[in-house]
Amino acid sequence: MNDTLPASTDALDGPDNDCPTLLLVDDDEVFRRVLTRALERRGYLVTPADSAESAYALASANPPEYAVVDLKMPGDSGLVLIEKLAALEAGTRIVMLTGYASIATAVEAIKLGATHYLAKPADADEIVAALQRTAGDATTPVADSPLSVDRLEWEHIQKVLAEHGGNVSATARALKMHRRTLQRKLGKRPVRE
Repeated sequence: MNDTLPASTDALDGPDNDCPTLLLVDDDEVFRRVLTRALERRGYLVTPADSAESAYALASANPPEYAVVDLKMPGDSGLVLIEKLAALEAGTRIVMLTGYASIATAVEAIKLGATHYLAKPADADEIVAALQRTAGDATTPVADSPLSVDRLEWEHIQKVLAEHGGNVSATARALKMHRRTLQRKLGKRPVRE
């Protein structure tokens, strides 16, 4: 009987291995699968989940050292999951990853316990760097021009939406906007600056 295992199975040794544990939560199956493989190649023991609810069940059974959480998913949002993960294990380093980036959601994610916030598309190296960051960066470049009107509108909608706990109807009333109009605006990706 051969007592040696191939090097490629190190991440599968079980709970005794030295790989840091990472919970990856994203409802996009292809993205989740590709990112899982990329993070495993970088030395993480990845547990994938497709919703906040399933991710919380997995984390409750085995709290991860790291988590990468998508913002917008069916069911509970990533913000709800961040709050639950932070309450479950205060030491978990959480990165919010989203294609719907806004100042309001970034601020809320950090307030709820995320350690960093990245806009999609972000590659595995950027995510790993964000997971390892322990402090802010005062050398971050400041934009030369103010936000566009479209981006300002997006930011304002996100702020009001956050103030109303994600309730689209209440947000539409507060903005004096038809609910369908607001849903259409929320369905569009924010304008990149």
